[in-house]
Amino acid sequence: MNRTTLSLIAGVAALAAVTGFAALGAPDASGGDAPAGAAARLPVERTSLVCPAPSGSDLAETSYTAFTPVTEGAAGSGGEARLRAAPDKPGGKHADVPEVRQEAPGTPVTGTVSGADVPALVGTAEGRLAPGWTVQQTTEVAAGTGRGLLGVTCAEADTDFWFPGASTASDRTDYVHLANPDDSAAVVDIGLYGKDGALKSTVGEGITVQPHTSEPILLSTLGDTGQNDLTVHVNVRSGRVGAAVQALDDRLGGDWLAPSTAPAGTLVLPGIPKDAAAVRLVLFTPGETDADLKLRLASRSGTITPAGHETVHVKAGRTTTVELGDVTRGEAGSLVLTPTGQPVPVVAAVRVVRGKDSKQETAFIPATGPVGERATAVDNRAGGTTLSLSAPERSAKVRITASAGSEGGTAVSKTVTVQGGTTQDVEAPVPGGLKGTYALTVEPLSGGPVYAARLLTATGDGTPGFTIQTLPDDRGMVAVPVAEENLTILQK
Repeated sequence: MNRTTLSLIAGVAALAAVTGFAALGAPDASGGDAPAGAAARLPVERTSLVCPAPSGSDLAETSYTAFTPVTEGAAGSGGEARLRAAPDKPGGKHADVPEVRQEAPGTPVTGTVSGADVPALVGTAEGRLAPGWTVQQTTEVAAGTGRGLLGVTCAEADTDFWFPGASTASDRTDYVHLANPDDSAAVVDIGLYGKDGALKSTVGEGITVQPHTSEPILLSTLGDTGQNDLTVHVNVRSGRVGAAVQALDDRLGGDWLAPSTAPAGTLVLPGIPKDAAAVRLVLFTPGETDADLKLRLASRSGTITPAGHETVHVKAGRTTTVELGDVTRGEAGSLVLTPTGQPVPVVAAVRVVRGKDSKQETAFIPATGPVGERATAVDNRAGGTTLSLSAPERSAKVRITASAGSEGGTAVSKTVTVQGGTTQDVEAPVPGGLKGTYALTVEPLSGGPVYAARLLTATGDGTPGFTIQTLPDDRGMVAVPVAEENLTILQK
């Protein structure tokens, strides 16, 4: 028997094993009604998330909240979700860091920690706890640079991130946090782009992030000039990292800046609060072609064009800013950016300021994707949560579910309709007999795409501390192709 015949037999055996597993191991989620060859939508069986190191302030109080919505068809009754510290070095440990464990879907679990010496956390959910597993990190800082309420949704590690809205101005202290959840080192390049293009620096090239460690990189050390508005590009050469920008202002508080959705010709930035005192739009196009965009605000009463800002021109490779002032004028709104001609990929975010005089605070809203099948916001509190929904194209019907409370309470749901071209602050349901915090899950039922954001407030000493998180699809479902055993391909 020659080597060619052996290779053919081995190939047939391997293919038979693969096709047999695909046919028998993937359940028919469509109930048999899907067209032949259509991909089945099945719950994911593993989700991994990364939370950045929360604060360098000794006055910081940080809470972690984890939640998995109940998902039909999720794997069996087993599984566990656990959030734990990422040590500074392999084999290292951190004292006094909560290890948040979740054993059943439908009820949030929480953990708290105080002070500055808190590392990044990494987490994994498996089995029935994996689909839609959502973790929120919320930090309250009583005083000092960046004081206020800082919140971030812990995210999956990835290889490419865009952060329009960062700064190296003298009154800002911005860090890009890189966390490596894997067993091998990651190599990262960080590029900074200002109003005149790329900032010259080699310091941001080839940064090594060791396995299971996190690195906060001060942005002002990567460029030779101070810039009021920057776009940060994190590109991972090898491996993968979790990335977020912590933006701290001497006067206006601070918050986390999450990455913008991938560069696209049309962008939506949902959930600008109705009482926003100042709104600054920051845009960047990474290609070599300028972008021309139509700027609209979808408010409760419909879609309008902000006076004096009908269009915006974004020069290729340069960060562009647009000062929109109190654009919402008492009605919650969402910015909708569409191309005036040929679409050119763009990234964007807005900086929102609330309050007056010395009692002001800041948050950021990046461009985000639609809710899709389902999205969840956690760490909601009675009286301190506002849910904003936008349907920029067509009207949509949405189901909102408030989970049981972390310390007690009964889940409740309600259905709302969002009119096309509008943004609505929805009176979100609150669990009956609520104790602790709760989760809000948004599920579109019919109509056009829906975009969502959650405003969380906590006022201390008269300062309107707040943070805003967008609600893109939770990636709890994945398309699994239907495979059949077909060995005739080996005869061709």
